[in-house]
This record gives sequence, C-alpha cells and structure tokens, in this order.
Amino acid sequence: MKEIEKTIIEKLQQFFKDAGFSKAVLGMSGGIDSALVLALAVEALGKDNVLPVLMPSKFSTDHSVNDALEMVKNVGTDHFIIPINDIYENVNRSLEPVFQGAPFDVTEENIQARIRGVILMAISNKQHRLLLNTSNKSELCMGYGTLYGDLCGSISVIGDLYKTQVYALARHINKDKEIIPVNIINKAPSAELHPEQKDSDSLPPYDILDPILKAYVDDNMSPEEIISEGFDAEYVNRAVKLYKGSRFKAAQLPPVLKINR
Repeated sequence: MKEIEKTIIEKLQQFFKDAGFSKAVLGMSGGIDSALVLALAVEALGKDNVLPVLMPSKFSTDHSVNDALEMVKNVGTDHFIIPINDIYENVNRSLEPVFQGAPFDVTEENIQARIRGVILMAISNKQHRLLLNTSNKSELCMGYGTLYGDLCGSISVIGDLYKTQVYALARHINKDKEIIPVNIINKAPSAELHPEQKDSDSLPPYDILDPILKAYVDDNMSPEEIISEGFDAEYVNRAVKLYKGSRFKAAQLPPVLKINR
C-alpha cells in the first residue's frame, strides 16, 4: 500500500505538470472512492489546489453529506455545496412529454450523475482546474458508472485499483491518524441514486468480485479456468457478461493512472 500511495502521488504530480495545470476539482459523495481521491490529491497537489464539490440530491443521506464534510475538514480544503434537486426536477419535467409517465428506472439515476458532471465540468472550465475521476477498477470493469456523468474527468486517479484495494489503501492512509472518516470506510458502498441503494444490489460482493476480475482481466484466465479454481460459476459468468457488455464505456474513459501491470 505504501508503494501504491507513492506511485499514485508521483504520477498525479507528473500528469498535472505535463498538462500545465496546478489545480483540481472533484465531486464528493461521502463515499470511500471520492474520499480516497481527495486524500491522494491533497498529498500530490496541496490542499489549496484541490476543490471538492458536494452535490446532494433528494436521495443523498444526511450521514453521507456529514461524512463528506468531515473528510473535507480533515484535509483542510475549501469546498462548495451545490444541491442538484431543483435542476433534477426541472430536467424531469422537461422530459415528461417524451417519457409519458414511464416508471422511475436507471434513466433518472443517470440524469443525476450527468447533472453532477455538467456542474463539475463548468467549474473545471471556469477555474482552470482538471476534473479528477473517482471511479475504481471494479466499477469500471462492470460498467457501473454513467457515461458523461460520474465517468467524466481528465484523469482516473484510482481506476487501476480494485474496490478491495481502495479499502486497503484508505486504511493505510489512516495508519497514523484518521484522515478518511472511519464511517466512510465502514459503511456499505452506495451510489445513492435511489432510496436505500447499495452497490451489492447490482454487483456481487467486492470480496468475491475482485478476485474473479483479477483472474479474468489481469491474469487472462478463461471463465472455465476461474470456475475450476473454486469460484462460483454464477458469479463468474455474471461478471464476465457485465465486463463484455461494458467495453463501449471503457473506450470512452479518461486516462487511467496505471498501478498494476
């Protein structure tokens, strides 16, 4: 974890130097991915050069907003809170003639993510900041992200870290003092795009998913070989199907800061 942290910080510094930028912006959700990216960005660029932006919707929980604010306080950066609910409702009203009463589904979830992307890109343009993408490798492999929403950015900071590695790195960063609030590390991961949503509603548990993905993506093992190693066939086949079905998203990702081979 110490080497991974050092590598990310050094490569992030070099990326900004090469691009001719010194300042960054990122969306803060109260989840572990954005918290980890904020901690790494502050180490790489300095707290005065990193701007976290909270964009709560009606589905955002109070504890997530509070966790995000505690994280911002711990690293000492400025921040903005820009609620998106009014924008979200206006977009939905504008689309009513097209949707014709169709029930709530992933469409409305993606609208929230894309509103946040618009806000972050506007700040990026206006303040000459690069937008940091906060998606991890497990999500990217599974297509668990919204094109032109939470998948936008100039650089994917933790896009080569599986979710289990994200947790391990967060705990490493907290080894001497609590930088990432412990509640962020301990709570169940969620995109908070509908009530009571959790990642496990759509994806296998990360402690099961990540070894499967590592075998399939990193080690080039076939599904049959992975199953023969003792992994559940249903999980393996589901992961491979989601991976193949999300390749069109992978082709449109920002550059991923490489850590693994």
